[in-house]
Amino acid sequence: IGAVKYADLSQYRMTDYVFSWDRMLSFQGNTAPYLQNAYVRIQSIFRKAGEETTAPDNLTLTEPAEQLLAKRLCQFAEIVPTILNDFRPNVLANYLFELANSFHAFYEACPVLKSDEPARSSRLALCKITARVLQRGLELLGIQVPERM
Repeated sequence: IGAVKYADLSQYRMTDYVFSWDRMLSFQGNTAPYLQNAYVRIQSIFRKAGEETTAPDNLTLTEPAEQLLAKRLCQFAEIVPTILNDFRPNVLANYLFELANSFHAFYEACPVLKSDEPARSSRLALCKITARVLQRGLELLGIQVPERM
């Protein structure tokens, strides 16, 4: 159901779109499964980390992928009032898609669990914040986020 909700809400309400199960259920592109997969991947990182992580006082953002992800995360506070004032859930959906893209690029470019301190703690903190924003954003769209897929 989340895939159908997301497909509907990710489109600007004044435009038509073609209903396609294949596109809605794809793990690639601007779909609910793609966003949910990013969240599930983060949960997997924390299961593998095994210990309770505490956020560092300062994040160490040395890699471009870390910096881009952090910038995307900062945009969430700006996006929410816009979508509420303009009644445009597609803006939130597009933001979440960009956030998931940034997370996947970060995941590929920056090892999280194999990194030394302080990078490891900083990257775990980025993961935690990303998961929180993905979860909250999808909840605002009425879409549940699974712990595993």
